Amino acid sequence: PPPAAAVEVPPQGYMIKSPMVGTFYRASSPESAPFVEEGSMVKAGQTLCIIEAMKLLNEIEADISGKVIKVLAGNGQPVEYGEPLFIIAPGD
Repeated sequence: PPPAAAVEVPPQGYMIKSPMVGTFYRASSPESAPFVEEGSMVKAGQTLCIIEAMKLLNEIEADISGKVIKVLAGNGQPVEYGEPLFIIAPGD
């Protein structure tokens, strides 16, 4: 029989989901550095990304403080309502 395919286990942590349909941006402009990177420490209320919806730029903020484990959405990619964007390990 063929070898079993490795099953990818998603990282454990708090998931930040998209509150709307739109286009995901990691920075405020193409020349700017991303708001956060994997491994960044964030505080509750800190801006994580921007979602553009109907020509309006909506800042998405962290619900909790902790360390960004994984950025799940690609810059400039469309996202759906409820789509996971970030995984954060809770902590100070």
